[in-house]
Amino acid sequence: MSRHRALRAKVKRGIAKWPVLIVVLVVLLGLSWLALSWAGGVLDKRSQALAQNCSEGDSVLRVSVTPSVAEAVRDVARAYSATRPVVYDHCIAIEVTSADSSAVLEGLTTTWDEQKLGKRPHAWLPDSTLWANRLSALNAKLVGSAPKSVGTSPVLLAAPEAAAPVLKDFRWSDMPEVTNWDKFGQPWGRFSVAMPDPSANTSSALAIQAALAGGKGPVTAESLGSDAAKAALSKLAATVPPEVPPTTRDALRRLGDSATVNAAGFSATPVSEVDLFKHNTGKEAPSKPLVGVLPAGPAPVADFPYVALGGSEVGEAEVRAAQAFRDFMTETPQQAILARGGLRVESTQDRPSPSPGVSWSSVTENLVAADATTTQQISSAWASADRGGQVVTVLADVSTSMKPRLDKVKAALRGQVDRSVSGSFGLWEFARDLDGSKPHKQLVATGPVSEKRDALRRSIDALKTADGSQLYTALAACYETAHDGFVAGRVNRVVVITDGTSDGGIDLAALKAQLHGTDLPVSFIAIGGEVDKSALTDIAQTTGGSVSVVENVDGVEAALGQVLSTKA
Repeated sequence: MSRHRALRAKVKRGIAKWPVLIVVLVVLLGLSWLALSWAGGVLDKRSQALAQNCSEGDSVLRVSVTPSVAEAVRDVARAYSATRPVVYDHCIAIEVTSADSSAVLEGLTTTWDEQKLGKRPHAWLPDSTLWANRLSALNAKLVGSAPKSVGTSPVLLAAPEAAAPVLKDFRWSDMPEVTNWDKFGQPWGRFSVAMPDPSANTSSALAIQAALAGGKGPVTAESLGSDAAKAALSKLAATVPPEVPPTTRDALRRLGDSATVNAAGFSATPVSEVDLFKHNTGKEAPSKPLVGVLPAGPAPVADFPYVALGGSEVGEAEVRAAQAFRDFMTETPQQAILARGGLRVESTQDRPSPSPGVSWSSVTENLVAADATTTQQISSAWASADRGGQVVTVLADVSTSMKPRLDKVKAALRGQVDRSVSGSFGLWEFARDLDGSKPHKQLVATGPVSEKRDALRRSIDALKTADGSQLYTALAACYETAHDGFVAGRVNRVVVITDGTSDGGIDLAALKAQLHGTDLPVSFIAIGGEVDKSALTDIAQTTGGSVSVVENVDGVEAALGQVLSTKA
């Protein structure tokens, strides 16, 4: 027994090594994970710090905004800046400036006036897609992305307090027909709606569209060319008061200063709801607020589109920042800010309070807007009806390069002639040796369109191409004839449609020496990329005209409508 105990005493049990190795391995893995996490956190923090330090520096996104919502957009911009936005390693700051849409359009498409408008913007918020369409018609490359509405505002009739209740059943389609307050049982005399220039005032343009729609719309190119539409435009133009204020703002001021109905020289004026709200609550608010009447039936609506701009002045960081700010503006918290500023948005029914003169009536149905091209045609049709219409002489390029484009140009010219209510129209063509050795030919002398319509149609249909162009020589002859036939008291203009450069004849300096100032503007519709835009711009600026650049011939009809809708 003792031997057995001795043997047991000499036996030593060892500790297995594999559990120890596992423990050590787990510990090492844990330490490695902690180290990696720590390193990753450091890298993340360094990355965040680098971003917040804006390794590429600061960048300013400039946004030009229509005055009625400029302050609300500034509030949104402050909220955006609080998020410390970084785009492409640029710290983004938003600079909001306030400018009328007409002034911004003119600046973008001619020469930008920094003293008047501030620095050129990277994004634009006008009060209607009308302006984005006009910009596209003049130079499509300046529209960086599709416009996106950030809020809406119906168009109302602004009237003195005593007149507003009487207009409760008024419809936009009544405007061409109603000429006296007797219609409403009132002794106030002539009923007239002041329509500030629709090429510069959105509310006027939308009101005219609503008057022509006769229902929910839309107005189409076909319906605009009908006898009924031309008759409605003639009647509407005849009801316009003798002295129309140049802007909606001026019309509101004159109405607000009037002690009695019609004392302003007119009875009412179209205005967007938010513009009326700002007028009645702003620094120049009248002692008695004007009252907004929402006419019965489908309502024309200003849609306040945010437009990211394009062109060489807009860098990649500004493009992305403009898109990011647009998306931020359409989020619910920022929509609430815009609603407090007077816009209508889908996410809230909140309205500003107090809001004298504005009842925020429910809109049961929106007018279906006309498409972009028809919208331009409506404005030019109105220009042909208002105060006797314009005196327009068209000089059309029929050089060989125009052959694949000529059918679309002819269609645009024919449509304009068909839709013209009144005014005068004439047609020239230019190429080489069209009239003996002359590089131009007068096809129809400029005269009343009502008398010349058939001759114009025949001449337009007969246009065909020939060699050469000699633009400057042709324009000099056409311009001189138009100047000799100048009609005082009317808008006179020459419109040139071309896709090339002058290849002979007189030079640019000789042409400019024959121009007579800005009483007869020369405007160009330039098709494609072969035109000498700098030379055309020089001629246009010398005469007070414009240059519309369309990338392909499909844009000619809208561009022609845009050119003929303006008063200068």
